[in-house]
Order: sequence, then structure tokens, then C-alpha cells
Amino acid sequence: MIDTRRLRTLRAVADHRTVTAAAAALHLTPSAVSQQLVALEHEVGHRLLERDGRGVRLTSVGRILLGHANEVLAQLERAGADIAAYTTGTAGEVKVASFATAIGLVVAPAVGTLRDKEPGIQVRVLDAEGDQSLTMVLDGVVDVAVAVEYRGAPAEDDRRLSRIPLYSEPFDVVLPRGHALADRIPADVGHALADADHSADAFSATDARNALPTPDRPGTPAAGGPDLPVADPAGEMWIGPGLSVADLAGETWIGPYPGNPCHDVIALACEHAGFTPEFAHSSDDFSAVVALAAAGAGVAMVPRLALRAADLSGVVIRPVAGPERRVFAAVRRGAERHPLLVPLLETLQDAAAALRHTSA
Repeated sequence: MIDTRRLRTLRAVADHRTVTAAAAALHLTPSAVSQQLVALEHEVGHRLLERDGRGVRLTSVGRILLGHANEVLAQLERAGADIAAYTTGTAGEVKVASFATAIGLVVAPAVGTLRDKEPGIQVRVLDAEGDQSLTMVLDGVVDVAVAVEYRGAPAEDDRRLSRIPLYSEPFDVVLPRGHALADRIPADVGHALADADHSADAFSATDARNALPTPDRPGTPAAGGPDLPVADPAGEMWIGPGLSVADLAGETWIGPYPGNPCHDVIALACEHAGFTPEFAHSSDDFSAVVALAAAGAGVAMVPRLALRAADLSGVVIRPVAGPERRVFAAVRRGAERHPLLVPLLETLQDAAAALRHTSA
């Protein structure tokens, strides 16, 4: 009989590509991970891993077993959820990993609401970028990730995760005052943006809850799909036509570090426009990115809702067609029915729906 603990080890190695990294994620020693993998190979009678440079990769049999492992581990999550529901377990700790903007917009409001509605549920929040938070969910470090769609993210049909779309927002171009592209509109548009309502449309609470996976409906609508509204500002904010990404070819860029999902969104948008952006300055703090733009260090593209925390007095903001940040919550497949997670996921969606009503 195959030991399910060894299946978790196999999945961790497949995710992290090295025994050392998998051991760190599982809080085991590399030797213990290697021993579990050897035992698993003995159980199935086939080699499961092979060398790949400095790391390892799954053999054909390993990939077959991993597919079954994902199903087995998801079923174990469902079993745990059903047992917890049977014992009416509505008290305990839930860990959420989220990037900073979403913490302010949806996670913190959800925590406040949940404290009143379900005082037995204690939420612990960790600040982590989208690429980190999804790995933390898969490794069991946290229960929920609030993450961003990006090129390297697990696919929407990934059998390890269940997704719940929250909201979507466009990127805007941040230009130094006096920049040639900024002259097309009045220079005080930055002040207009600072004073305007940056509220975001999102799912209604009812539609969002209907998107929750169930045993009969394991999938969720694609983040940013036709039913997911886009965050838009008040109409009077924008004066004059927007820019295209191609207008920014040849510019010096300010942006997040490689690995940050927003860096990937920006780079991909530029690739589609026919050029590779040259990032001369890097920061994952969008307020710092805006400050560097104000100092004339370059141009940037920033998610619209992240601008509300920045000082816009020294910049001009222009809408740009194309790139957007699609935000979703993710849990391990099967865990979406857990009685501690159901109310949290509902309040996250309520907070996302309420973004349209937030005004100064």
C-alpha cells in the first residue's frame, strides 16, 4: 500500500525541482526526503525521479503517479473538511498569504467582518507575493492564498488547487511631469487621480458565492473572465486618449523585481507590443516606483488600485490598453468545503464586491 506521506513528498519534489528545496518546504531533512522517495519507488516498483542538471524531474511513471497523488490528496482534504463539518468545528486558526495591496483592499476588511460573524475563527495574515503565496498553499504553510494571475502561475485546471475569482484591475502608465507623453493631457491629472475614487467593481456577493467549487462543480470561472468586472475609476479622472503599450518602447523603466507577478504581466505586455522593457530601477513597493517616476528616473506601469497609496503630485497618470491584474483566492483542492474556510472565502468575496462602494 502506498503511504500518502510519501505522495506529499513526491509532489513537493515535483513542485520545487530539488530535494533540498522540497525538504525545506516540508520541514524535513534532505536525507529524510530521499529516504521517503526511495521507499516510494520500492512500493511502486519503478524509478520516479531522474537527474536534470542540478535538480531532478519526474520520470514518465513519476508523472503518472503524481496525477493520482493530486487526486488522493484532494480527497483527503475533502475528508478532513467533512469530518470538521460533522463535528461543527467553527473554531480554529486559518492562515492567509496575500500581496500587500490585496491585504488592504479585501483581506483586512474580511478579517474585520469575520471577527464579528465568526469570533471562533482566528485569521493569521502573511504578506507574500502571488508566486510565493501559491507555493505556500501547496506546501501546507498557509490555508488560503490571495494571488495574481501571471505567466508562471499554476493553470486554471490545475488539479491541486481550487480558485475563487475576486476582482480585476487595469494597469496605468505613470509618467514624470514634463514627459513628452504626458503633454497630451493637463498636468494636474495626477492631483485629480489622488482626489478621485479608485473604487473597483467586483462580483456581487451572490454571484461570487455561486462560483465556489462544490463536489458537483469542482471548477471556478477563469479569473478575469467575462463575468469578472474590471476595476475602473470615476469617469472624470481621465482627460484625453489613453496610451498603448507600444508608445513606451525605448523608455527607461521602473518596476517590480523579476519573480513578482506584476513584473511578468508588464514584461509580457511589452513583448506583445514588440519590445523588451529595460528595467533600470526595481522595487516591489509601488509607492517607491511612483516616487522614482516623479524624480524623472523613468516610466512605469502600476496596477490602478495600488496607486491609491502613492503620492501622485509629481506624476501624470495615463490609462493603457491591455495589461491587467487578475486577483483570485486559492485553496488546496478539496479544502474549499472546510467549515473554517467557507466563511473566510465568503467574506473575501464580499469585501471584493464592496470595493465598488469604497469612496473617500
